[in-house]
Amino acid sequence: MILPGTIANLEDFLTRLLDHLPGGIYFVDRDRRITYWNQGAAKISGFSPEKILNKRCQDNLLQHIDNQGKALCLDGCPLEQTLQNGRPRGADVYLHHRDGHRVPVSVRVEPICDHQGEIIGAVELFTDTTSKETLLERIQELERISFLDPLTNLANRRFLDLTIESRLHEMQRYGWPLGVILMDVDNFKQVNDTYGHDVGDKVLATLANTFVSNTRSFDVCGRWGGEEFVSVVVNVSAYDLLAIANRLRVMGANSQVAVPGGMLQVTISTGANLARPSDFPQTLMKRADELLYESKKAGRNRVTIDQLPGREEFHPPLAYPRPGRVIH
Repeated sequence: MILPGTIANLEDFLTRLLDHLPGGIYFVDRDRRITYWNQGAAKISGFSPEKILNKRCQDNLLQHIDNQGKALCLDGCPLEQTLQNGRPRGADVYLHHRDGHRVPVSVRVEPICDHQGEIIGAVELFTDTTSKETLLERIQELERISFLDPLTNLANRRFLDLTIESRLHEMQRYGWPLGVILMDVDNFKQVNDTYGHDVGDKVLATLANTFVSNTRSFDVCGRWGGEEFVSVVVNVSAYDLLAIANRLRVMGANSQVAVPGGMLQVTISTGANLARPSDFPQTLMKRADELLYESKKAGRNRVTIDQLPGREEFHPPLAYPRPGRVIH
């Protein structure tokens, strides 16, 4: 089909149209080999079409995982399921950005059929679910009042202190629940000693990108100091706080930094707790630090949370271990 004007044919027109759409779009054949990769997909993932085309999903370049860290490209791939039964499906997953951090995306998969109705491939549409406008406004405000950590571009210790104090006042005045999540990189000294401080800085910056990409727009995530990060979480139950803390831990453990001879991944130990009406910022953070120590003492790479409410008897801290790895 020939179109009038400067566009020579329908294929060129469709390619230009798809490349100008804001979301990511890619096509695969029956073998899940990627045959088309638009500019939106390149922008979200950091991978250019030259790096992706003719690769297969099962090559695991994008390394899609769910919120428990399960590798979907190898088991449970929505594309593969649609290719098998022809049913459209959607999912919320986390892709591996070329720079190493994890990006939350919402995907939608549709089958592609020939004139006889036989499935010959599939198309996946995915969008970055990070609240970019909110994050941009937050960064501009932090820059304006000099509350940014220069290495990670997250809120610094001073801003976190003021945020915790303000949220405690809101909790005490309005009854709005408040939680804090204190996260520490496991064996970080070993990373610096083995690979040097430049790699250590890249690890912190990569984790910062992962944490802020997976933080709700109305919560605040920042660098507490050294290899410690804090997320200030509002309007949550203890169970919600546990789920958020564990998601940050899983996404952190599935982020990676290039080092000589391979990719480096680190694990995160976490202490999380809800604020009490009698709390000051110091007492709230002291408990979080004690819970973090419990995670370290119990073997690292886990979340330890204060006792859950709604039960009369005392419950010890809950630990949720997951295996981590360093790939050499």
